[in-house]
Amino acid sequence: MSRGPEGKVKDAVRKILETTGAYWFMPYQAGMGRSGIPDVIACHKGHFLGIECKAGKGKTTALQDRELAGIAAAGGAALIINETNLQLLKDTLDNL
Repeated sequence: MSRGPEGKVKDAVRKILETTGAYWFMPYQAGMGRSGIPDVIACHKGHFLGIECKAGKGKTTALQDRELAGIAAAGGAALIINETNLQLLKDTLDNL
């Protein structure tokens, strides 16, 4: 089965996180949790990260923006990662 463009971004994010030894998971959304939670939740060197994966010109929703802002306000790293800025995730992890 072929992966869509966003799935490929998620795969790349997972690979980067695994390479650095970060703890991570992808929250399962089935109508029971909060809307807008980032695609990937991670912890690296004691730092919390919320990572929203997008492909192409994909834009975050208002609910995703709210959740990312809450993570940043609480001192976590809130990232929007696509196929063109994977280096941002690597740099963020390296600088924690």
